[in-house]
Amino acid sequence: MTDGRTSHRFKPRFKALAWASIGIGAPIAVVGIVAGVLAIPIAAGVAGVAVGTAYLASPTWRLEVAVDDTGLEVRSPRRSRFKLAWRDVAKVVASPTTRTCFVDGGAPERSLLVPGVGAPAPYDIADKAKLYDAILARVPKDRVETVERLELYGKAMK
Repeated sequence: MTDGRTSHRFKPRFKALAWASIGIGAPIAVVGIVAGVLAIPIAAGVAGVAVGTAYLASPTWRLEVAVDDTGLEVRSPRRSRFKLAWRDVAKVVASPTTRTCFVDGGAPERSLLVPGVGAPAPYDIADKAKLYDAILARVPKDRVETVERLELYGKAMK
Protein backbone atom coordinates (compact mmCIF):
# COMPACT_ATOMS: atom_id res chain seq x y z
CA MET A 1 0.00 0.00 0.00
CA THR A 2 1.33 3.45 -0.86
CA ASP A 3 1.02 6.58 1.23
CA GLY A 4 0.67 8.74 -1.89
CA ARG A 5 3.96 10.57 -1.18
CA THR A 6 4.95 13.14 -3.78
CA SER A 7 7.66 15.79 -3.86
CA HIS A 8 7.42 19.17 -5.54
CA ARG A 9 10.53 21.30 -5.97
CA PHE A 10 10.57 25.09 -5.72
CA LYS A 11 11.60 26.68 -9.02
CA PRO A 12 12.65 30.20 -9.99
CA ARG A 13 9.66 32.05 -11.37
CA PHE A 14 11.67 34.79 -13.08
CA LYS A 15 14.40 32.68 -14.67
CA ALA A 16 14.20 34.52 -18.00
CA LEU A 17 14.56 37.88 -16.25
CA ALA A 18 17.64 36.64 -14.36
CA TRP A 19 19.23 35.39 -17.58
CA ALA A 20 18.39 38.69 -19.29
CA SER A 21 20.07 40.56 -16.43
CA ILE A 22 23.20 38.45 -16.90
CA GLY A 23 23.03 38.64 -20.70
CA ILE A 24 22.70 42.41 -20.75
CA GLY A 25 24.97 43.13 -17.77
CA ALA A 26 27.99 41.19 -19.05
CA PRO A 27 28.31 43.05 -22.37
CA ILE A 28 27.75 46.41 -20.67
CA ALA A 29 30.60 45.65 -18.26
CA VAL A 30 32.85 44.49 -21.11
CA VAL A 31 32.11 47.65 -23.14
CA GLY A 32 32.93 49.76 -20.09
CA ILE A 33 36.27 48.00 -19.66
CA VAL A 34 37.14 48.10 -23.37
CA ALA A 35 36.17 51.78 -23.60
CA GLY A 36 38.62 52.64 -20.88
CA VAL A 37 37.29 51.96 -17.41
CA LEU A 38 33.98 53.77 -17.50
CA ALA A 39 32.89 53.28 -13.89
CA ILE A 40 29.12 53.56 -14.28
CA PRO A 41 28.75 51.02 -17.13
CA ILE A 42 31.15 48.62 -15.42
CA ALA A 43 29.28 48.90 -12.11
CA ALA A 44 25.87 48.54 -13.81
CA GLY A 45 27.02 45.53 -15.83
CA VAL A 46 28.61 43.80 -12.86
CA ALA A 47 25.49 44.49 -10.77
CA GLY A 48 23.28 42.93 -13.48
CA VAL A 49 25.45 39.82 -13.62
CA ALA A 50 25.61 39.59 -9.81
CA VAL A 51 21.86 39.99 -9.27
CA GLY A 52 20.96 37.48 -12.00
CA THR A 53 23.50 34.95 -10.74
CA ALA A 54 22.43 35.36 -7.10
CA TYR A 55 18.79 34.76 -8.04
CA LEU A 56 19.57 31.63 -10.05
CA ALA A 57 21.91 30.28 -7.33
CA SER A 58 19.47 30.96 -4.47
CA PRO A 59 19.15 28.18 -1.89
CA THR A 60 15.38 28.51 -2.27
CA TRP A 61 15.56 26.39 -5.44
CA ARG A 62 16.78 23.45 -3.35
CA LEU A 63 13.59 23.46 -1.26
CA GLU A 64 10.78 21.02 -1.92
CA VAL A 65 7.31 20.31 -0.62
CA ALA A 66 6.72 16.66 0.25
CA VAL A 67 3.13 15.51 0.67
CA ASP A 68 1.82 12.20 1.97
CA ASP A 69 -1.24 10.93 3.81
CA THR A 70 -0.01 12.32 7.15
CA GLY A 71 0.74 15.89 6.09
CA LEU A 72 3.10 18.14 4.20
CA GLU A 73 6.70 19.07 4.80
CA VAL A 74 8.80 21.89 3.38
CA ARG A 75 12.43 20.78 3.41
CA SER A 76 15.86 21.37 1.99
CA PRO A 77 18.41 18.62 1.36
CA ARG A 78 19.88 19.31 4.82
CA ARG A 79 16.89 19.92 7.05
CA SER A 80 13.17 20.22 7.43
CA ARG A 81 11.84 23.80 7.42
CA PHE A 82 8.50 22.67 8.84
CA LYS A 83 6.12 19.74 8.97
CA LEU A 84 2.39 20.22 9.09
CA ALA A 85 0.01 17.36 9.80
CA TRP A 86 -3.31 17.60 7.97
CA ARG A 87 -5.12 17.74 11.32
CA ASP A 88 -3.07 20.86 12.21
CA VAL A 89 -4.02 22.85 9.10
CA ALA A 90 -5.96 25.87 10.34
CA LYS A 91 -7.43 26.68 6.93
CA VAL A 92 -6.86 26.37 3.20
CA VAL A 93 -7.96 29.22 0.97
CA ALA A 94 -8.23 27.84 -2.57
CA SER A 95 -9.01 29.31 -5.96
CA PRO A 96 -10.12 26.64 -8.42
CA THR A 97 -10.06 29.30 -11.16
CA THR A 98 -6.32 29.97 -10.83
CA ARG A 99 -5.42 26.69 -9.07
CA THR A 100 -3.76 28.67 -6.31
CA CYS A 101 -4.05 27.79 -2.65
CA PHE A 102 -2.76 29.09 0.65
CA VAL A 103 -2.25 26.53 3.41
CA ASP A 104 -2.50 28.28 6.78
CA GLY A 105 -0.50 26.33 9.32
CA GLY A 106 -1.41 28.71 12.15
CA ALA A 107 1.74 30.85 11.79
CA PRO A 108 3.51 32.43 8.81
CA GLU A 109 6.56 30.20 9.23
CA ARG A 110 4.30 27.12 9.02
CA SER A 111 2.23 28.22 6.02
CA LEU A 112 2.60 27.68 2.28
CA LEU A 113 1.38 29.39 -0.88
CA VAL A 114 0.99 27.10 -3.89
CA PRO A 115 1.10 29.67 -6.71
CA GLY A 116 -1.22 29.21 -9.64
CA VAL A 117 -1.93 31.49 -12.57
CA GLY A 118 -1.13 35.10 -11.66
CA ALA A 119 -0.32 34.37 -8.01
CA PRO A 120 1.95 36.96 -6.36
CA ALA A 121 4.83 34.63 -5.47
CA PRO A 122 8.55 35.00 -6.22
CA TYR A 123 8.77 31.24 -6.79
CA ASP A 124 7.02 28.52 -8.72
CA ILE A 125 6.56 24.88 -7.73
CA ALA A 126 7.10 21.85 -9.95
CA ASP A 127 3.90 20.00 -10.81
CA LYS A 128 1.89 22.48 -8.77
CA ALA A 129 -1.45 21.26 -10.13
CA LYS A 130 -0.79 17.84 -8.62
CA LEU A 131 0.26 19.48 -5.33
CA TYR A 132 -2.89 21.63 -5.31
CA ASP A 133 -5.04 18.53 -5.85
CA ALA A 134 -3.17 16.53 -3.18
CA ILE A 135 -3.69 19.27 -0.58
CA LEU A 136 -7.39 19.69 -1.31
CA ALA A 137 -7.92 15.92 -1.29
CA ARG A 138 -6.43 15.59 2.21
CA VAL A 139 -7.56 18.68 4.13
CA PRO A 140 -10.97 18.29 5.78
CA LYS A 141 -13.60 20.08 3.67
CA ASP A 142 -14.75 22.22 6.61
CA ARG A 143 -11.30 23.86 6.65
CA VAL A 144 -11.28 24.75 2.94
CA GLU A 145 -12.57 28.12 1.80
CA THR A 146 -13.07 28.51 -1.94
CA VAL A 147 -12.60 31.96 -3.48
CA GLU A 148 -12.49 33.33 -7.03
CA ARG A 149 -8.95 34.75 -6.62
CA LEU A 150 -6.66 34.84 -3.58
CA GLU A 151 -5.81 38.50 -4.25
CA LEU A 152 -9.47 39.42 -3.80
CA TYR A 153 -9.62 37.37 -0.58
CA GLY A 154 -6.62 39.26 0.83
CA LYS A 155 -8.19 42.64 0.04
CA ALA A 156 -11.47 41.61 1.66
CA MET A 157 -9.63 40.63 4.85
CA LYS A 158 -8.14 44.13 5.27
